[in-house]
Amino acid sequence: MFTSSSSFVKLVLSVLFFPMFFQSAFIEFAWGTYDAFFLMLTKRIFLLLPVFAILLGCWVTIACLLTVVIRAKRQQFLIALFITWWDMGKAIVSFWGGIFRFAFYLAVALLGLLKILALGLWTIIQEVLFMPFRLIHNVGKNVVSSSVPWIAVFLTIFWCLIEAVIFTYVTTPLVVDTFSNITGEQLSVGMVRIPLFIFLLFIVLGSYAVLSTMVEVVKNKNISAIIGIGVIEIVALFVEVVFLYREFVDSLVPWFAQYSENFELGIFWTLAISIFVWFGIRSLSWFLFASHGTPTLMSIIQGKGIKMAGNGTAQRQHILSLSVEFMQKIKSDTEWIQTKAEELLEALMLPPLQVIASAINFLTLLITSKHLFELPFKNMEDIKKSTVLIESLSVKSKNLKNA
Repeated sequence: MFTSSSSFVKLVLSVLFFPMFFQSAFIEFAWGTYDAFFLMLTKRIFLLLPVFAILLGCWVTIACLLTVVIRAKRQQFLIALFITWWDMGKAIVSFWGGIFRFAFYLAVALLGLLKILALGLWTIIQEVLFMPFRLIHNVGKNVVSSSVPWIAVFLTIFWCLIEAVIFTYVTTPLVVDTFSNITGEQLSVGMVRIPLFIFLLFIVLGSYAVLSTMVEVVKNKNISAIIGIGVIEIVALFVEVVFLYREFVDSLVPWFAQYSENFELGIFWTLAISIFVWFGIRSLSWFLFASHGTPTLMSIIQGKGIKMAGNGTAQRQHILSLSVEFMQKIKSDTEWIQTKAEELLEALMLPPLQVIASAINFLTLLITSKHLFELPFKNMEDIKKSTVLIESLSVKSKNLKNA
């Protein structure tokens, strides 16, 4: 096109289409097709976007200069055109600096993340190691501060288990002999002990339940209930003394015989000592813990439930909760990661967006004689929504027409 024209026409065309003299070379150099991989990658990262922005600015500048003649405020328009080039230059320099800034922020974030992972792993190990001790501490704290007498409940169950174990050991030979005589077969001790232990455990728990009910009816002064529960208590006393405590006293007779000659205890004194032992054990255990633990156990067995101070779910969460320092560390690490992620996103997006915005300002300057974006972008909030940009551009166009 240039070769077939006259000299004046060539000069005019050269001025109007001057970007054609270097745009191919610029694009080819920025693309770096025949360069080494790392050099090609560096050129494409640092040069490709600025080259396209500069070429677009050149072509739009030509169109802007051609429309200067028909514009009302030529001087202001030309000043705005120079400012647009100035904004593009700053945007390109900020783009190059932003790449190094992003690399620096990324390195700092990776080092911080490695630190968080290392310290987090060590903190988790500490949490696992100290979790049993913290669990014991939380359980003990809740037991002590709870309105439910858990210590009395645990002691009552523990004492019932001890009595059941002792009576199982003492009465096992008698039960084995009795069932062997009934069935005509010799039964093994291991076969009898487990069901006998369960049976005796229920007997001991039932004895405390009868005693607890007896105390309640006495407090209420219900004569008929007192008589009924008294009969049941006497039957329970008879059963435990004859079948359990008597065997326990009989097992002590050889020990008494070691310190006296021709020692015979007799059935009266055997039962008397058995009743005395039953009364002493029941009295001591009742006043120490069973008076508070038995009503709670009966409420649980009867399905009435127990009243707990505060929310039971919250108490369970408190028992199984992690340490305060661990939760604070997780919170602070999460906040740090969120902050660093926002900084990295901002450092990654703002530099190229500023170059693109400076190029778009050339186009809006050509159409409306105004800039669409206010450069430079300081943070992500400066990048407005598309609807806001369109509305602001419409307002600028109206103001320009009115002027």
